Amino acid sequence: MGLRLGLAQMMQQQRGHLVGWVPVCLAVGIGTYFAIGVEPSNILLFTTAAFAFCFGLASRFMPEAASPLIVAVALALLGFDIAAWRAHSMGAPVLGWRYYGPIEGRIVAIDRSQSDALRLTLDRVVLARVAPHNTPKRVRISLHGDQSHSIAAAPGLRVMTTGHLSPPSGPVEPGGFDFQRYAWFTRLGAVGYTRNPVLGAAPALAGRAGLAIFRLRMAASARIQSVLPGDVGGFATAITTGDRSAMSQTGLNNLRASNLAHLLAISGLHMGLLSAVVFGALRTSLCLIPWVALHWPTRSIAAVGAMMAAGVYLALSGGNVATERAFIMVLVALGALVIGRRALTLRAVAIAAIIVLSLRPEALTGPGFQMSFAATTALVAVFGWLRDAGRSLGPRWLAPVTATFLSSAVAGLFTAPVGAAHFNTIAHYGLVANLLSVPLMGLMVMPAAVAALVLAPFGLDNLAFWVMGIGLRWILGVADFITQIDNSQSHVKGPGPWVLPLLAMGFLWLLLWQGKLRYAGLAMVLTGFVLWGRTERPALLIADNGSIVGLMTPKGRVLSKPKGAGFIALNWLENDGDNADQAKAAAGWPNRKKLAGKEIVHLSGKRALAQFGICDGGQIVVSSTVIEPPWKGGCDVFDPNRLGTTGAVALFVANDQLHMRTARQMTGTRLWTHWPDAKLQ
Repeated sequence: MGLRLGLAQMMQQQRGHLVGWVPVCLAVGIGTYFAIGVEPSNILLFTTAAFAFCFGLASRFMPEAASPLIVAVALALLGFDIAAWRAHSMGAPVLGWRYYGPIEGRIVAIDRSQSDALRLTLDRVVLARVAPHNTPKRVRISLHGDQSHSIAAAPGLRVMTTGHLSPPSGPVEPGGFDFQRYAWFTRLGAVGYTRNPVLGAAPALAGRAGLAIFRLRMAASARIQSVLPGDVGGFATAITTGDRSAMSQTGLNNLRASNLAHLLAISGLHMGLLSAVVFGALRTSLCLIPWVALHWPTRSIAAVGAMMAAGVYLALSGGNVATERAFIMVLVALGALVIGRRALTLRAVAIAAIIVLSLRPEALTGPGFQMSFAATTALVAVFGWLRDAGRSLGPRWLAPVTATFLSSAVAGLFTAPVGAAHFNTIAHYGLVANLLSVPLMGLMVMPAAVAALVLAPFGLDNLAFWVMGIGLRWILGVADFITQIDNSQSHVKGPGPWVLPLLAMGFLWLLLWQGKLRYAGLAMVLTGFVLWGRTERPALLIADNGSIVGLMTPKGRVLSKPKGAGFIALNWLENDGDNADQAKAAAGWPNRKKLAGKEIVHLSGKRALAQFGICDGGQIVVSSTVIEPPWKGGCDVFDPNRLGTTGAVALFVANDQLHMRTARQMTGTRLWTHWPDAKLQ
């Protein structure tokens, strides 16, 4: 009886605060769907949907103390089904082999690869000797080599070239970022490159509205870059049209190293600043007219106008996931103003999260969703606590400075673990860089962007772009200065699979739960950091095609080759928390490599394979070339045939015994995986 009464009292405390748990419960179900190793059957999905409905219905007849718990289970089951429905709805053909030949399609996106190569995304694809029903909906090709004879890439232009395509690759190591899953949810069925010129096959037609907006974006980008050349223009186009193709790798790396890369993404900060500028300008203008100020709801009108401006910004920016998420958050906040409610509350954040998770459940696994909602939730909670507690931010003239410092510190503190988990870096002077840059973004850059948009039809946008350039030059200068400081950045190893969920749940429990039990969230956070610190990195890593091998030594991981497979090598080193480059890591590759008493042999190419003699049982042989059976000698062989069924391989040493973990074991067999029909390795 005492336990039941205590539970009832505890749940009574949560009344009025339970809406914040709705997206959390949905996220549990969504996360479970993405974490399991097998694709759930239709019977299971129908069963979970039925149970969700029954639990939701039963909650109305349950005692008040138990009803929220039943609803939580129903929401988790609903989240599971939402994720499954979304995954099935995004199904599209995926190329099942390596392809070389003619590639034809219509340009629907232009960006740059990590190697700074221009990259085109094509739809309405035509491939030689590939039936239409097997042809991917979209392919992405990087333009390598001399492309001086290529046509100028333009939105909607139908182009053709000859190049290489392959299916989206799996994780570069077991448990790593799953590009196959990302490609599935963007309907990207093949990726590749070409060294041949890209030629126009047909002129760009009017097409659908999306292409018209794409052309408008590219035209705006070209206009901005004609006024602001170099990285300043690239920065300006990134924050106005979402086009980052003009930013150099040096500029991007400086922004990342100084923790200012978030200023490039059109996310909550930019959408919020633009909406605030428009809202403030509209309301001030309306209040200057006495009759309007007295008789019209100026706040509601200004909020609706800001919503419309945010919608235009969403369309102009290309409408990527981060911008959509920010747009939804702004709509919720401005909608609250229209109906006379407080704009920024945890309830508003929860509503925005519910909408995003319902529309794009796959966003849960990405750093953008995690970092933006971590920052927003923390900021709303902290400033809400200050407001409710009657805490002052200092004298009136100092309050804006204090608020800027506090918001940067809070956002940086709560997003740092997420950023470190995904990108393996911590910027030590990130707070300083943000304090020197974010106010300028709000006071100069975004107002100038709004002014440029208003003045553009009259051909008077040069002055606004000039003002915008001053602010962006300052931000790039801050990034460059911070990057040049010794030890401005440190590297951390990647966490295990349970670390981020524990940190997130602990953080949310601390903010959302009412009562003394909320401090249990601190225990979850502490446990997450302890597990992170104890994460074991693999003793040996093998690429999924046998192209490179990485052996862990007391001095760090050493690589089997100084060039080639650079993307894989970079990811391995970053996940180790090592900032060495590939050439430096390869310099330590010893002549005889031993792991648990076995010699590691890497054979790169047909010549190396031909020169290698008979192996013995004390060797692990990794070959980038298929080894035709029989392979005499009894050694453990990893060649493309075997690795094709396992994906990337990680070997761990425990009690002088080797234990293997494969990418296939970690990702399982899902809609987006394409393992050969072979026994699970």
